[in-house]
Amino acid sequence: MRRTDPEGHGPVRYGPPLPDDRLPVLPELAAVLAAAAPRGEGQPVGGAPDLLDAACGYWRRRALPAAPARVAAAPGAPSLLVALTAALGGDVLVPRPCAAWWAPYARLLGRPVFHMATPAECGGVPDPYVLLETVRRVRAEGGDPRLLVVSVADDPTATVPPPEVMHETVEAAAGEGLHLVCDETWRDTVHAPRETMLLSPAEMLPDRVTVVTDLAGALLPVGWPAAVARFPADAAGGRLRARVLDVLTALDARIAGPVAAAAGYALGEPEAVTARRDTAVRLHARVAAAAHGVVVGAGALARPPLAGRHLYVDLGPLRPALTALGVGDAQDLEEFLTARLGMPAPGGHRFGDDLGALRVRLSTGALLGPTDRERAECLTSPTPLQLPQVQRALASLRSVFDALRDEAERCEPPR
Repeated sequence: MRRTDPEGHGPVRYGPPLPDDRLPVLPELAAVLAAAAPRGEGQPVGGAPDLLDAACGYWRRRALPAAPARVAAAPGAPSLLVALTAALGGDVLVPRPCAAWWAPYARLLGRPVFHMATPAECGGVPDPYVLLETVRRVRAEGGDPRLLVVSVADDPTATVPPPEVMHETVEAAAGEGLHLVCDETWRDTVHAPRETMLLSPAEMLPDRVTVVTDLAGALLPVGWPAAVARFPADAAGGRLRARVLDVLTALDARIAGPVAAAAGYALGEPEAVTARRDTAVRLHARVAAAAHGVVVGAGALARPPLAGRHLYVDLGPLRPALTALGVGDAQDLEEFLTARLGMPAPGGHRFGDDLGALRVRLSTGALLGPTDRERAECLTSPTPLQLPQVQRALASLRSVFDALRDEAERCEPPR
């Protein structure tokens, strides 16, 4: 879905991954979808028992015990976040930056949204001290903060919060009586899982965390809308799930039968699905590392990408060159880089960042080639960085960023 964003900065897409992340559909998933096509009716609101059982198994394998009575499914994570926001009430707190689709749905319900700075080492969670100060200030001004949205593998920053940072943030949120919604869409895309410890807040605070996972990320293709939510196991979690189902019913938010069949199959994690997922993760990790080297080598700033399919870049050090080219804010930067690179480069303002900051999110999917054949070749190649389409894309990225670095050096005043 594309629409004008609430800040008036032009078209922005709210929801799961952008089309340039698309890889060829796994044949086994396509077969499951085709077999279920005659059953075109939607599932019951909240998901049928077989889908909920599959979701429970998926979470149990990740040390998050779940029961069908505490799980719900919907056609995409946005539907679940809308329902959760409506059910919980109050004001919404999010890190800055955050996934582009988090805040608009709260505003759609008329709920104030407060963005909070993240720690220096990661995105996905607010700095705990900033969180406490924001809650204090909002309450002093008559607000009612109730919901904090966080992520364990962050879009847009491609970072994974260290366990100690997550623990401090969760403790601060619990102390203030906040309910947490944790977006775990990208948790299975950690680039180096043996070296990166991912900790879900639901492991630390099981009675105050609802986990939401959009399957159109690591498990299902883009355009197959399905998501699942895991609620706390206590009585309050049961009441929250019931209110969420009421909202989903009002929205008639049902997963299509064929997509539900594919989602259940993917959540079972057969070898074909896990092999494709792992191959895609390795591919995006290699491309992300190469792109990170390019932008940092040109003088821009970017945290090393640890998960997902994006790279979040701060071009503040290159501001003199950009100013000379008429680029004064993130909207200008988005238009400039999109035109120069020939690929989407959404500005940081799309993700709740400051408009005046020169930050963009780059997608590794856009560096794999423009055609299905080229992207499929990237998946099967043992050396994807050596493929012509990837080399061309990286060379274009390097040319644009190196030109900005050279221009910034020319703009420096003489010493």
